[in-house]
Amino acid sequence: MPYILKIMNTREVIKLYDKYVMNTYTRVPISMVKGKGTKLVDLEQNQYLDFFPGWGVSILGHCPPKVVSHIKDQVRKLIHVPNNYYNHLQARLARMLVKISRIKGKVFFCNSGAEANEAAFKLARLYGKGNRYVIVTMNNSFHGRTLACISATGQKKYKKGFEPLVPGFIHVEFNDIRSLKKSLRENPVAVVLELIQGEGGINVAGYDYVMELQRICKQHDILIIVDEVQTGMGRTGRWFAFQHFSGLEPDIITIAKGIAGGLPMGAMIARNEIADCFKPGMHASTFGGSPLVCKA
Repeated sequence: MPYILKIMNTREVIKLYDKYVMNTYTRVPISMVKGKGTKLVDLEQNQYLDFFPGWGVSILGHCPPKVVSHIKDQVRKLIHVPNNYYNHLQARLARMLVKISRIKGKVFFCNSGAEANEAAFKLARLYGKGNRYVIVTMNNSFHGRTLACISATGQKKYKKGFEPLVPGFIHVEFNDIRSLKKSLRENPVAVVLELIQGEGGINVAGYDYVMELQRICKQHDILIIVDEVQTGMGRTGRWFAFQHFSGLEPDIITIAKGIAGGLPMGAMIARNEIADCFKPGMHASTFGGSPLVCKA
């Protein structure tokens, strides 16, 4: 007989968490069961106006009708197939992302922002052909929770206890060209930049700084990787934050959060000549770009 768990109230849920779920989050003592638009409902049927859309995931609100309709339609047809096969929904979404980003390139699909950034780091090192591998990131940046991503992140609190970190990442001051120039002695292959630092305190990159950064990178054949995980998919008024910086042409951008209406999805877009450094077997994602998330 299947085990049926009857949950009566939030207190019961919290007890189950205390016993069975790893303690990696600071949680508000509320158990949500339903959401629509800007509203959430908990187990006791209390309603809340949600000003915190899941770290930027629920950018269309909770359970947006069109997304729900697409998910219901697709879940009856095909949920998952591996990337050994072609998937027309993935192909169409890749075309759309290339079109709205205006980057002449190709897309790699994954499940999160951290995975998208990991893919970008690996691709950049392939581009460096073993001779260049150092990646420059900014102080106060945040790029995800994997070991490589916390190594890239410019905040000590996320690294504590996880040493030794992945080598090959150096940090410079945000909005400081002199600091960037000092990093050139390390012969870096890429610079990673959030144009609006989210976790770091909503710090906005200056236009002149970004243009000078691009000039230096082009002069030294250094890739520009723009982390759009927090800022992408229209959250700044344009599809991507880099599109506010006239003349900025990133080599790689990374996307996640609200791209699939609440389902887990990430993507990396890279210019063709860089994307082509990846060959079959060099990188992969079991669930990346599944029919269900692409339809959403």
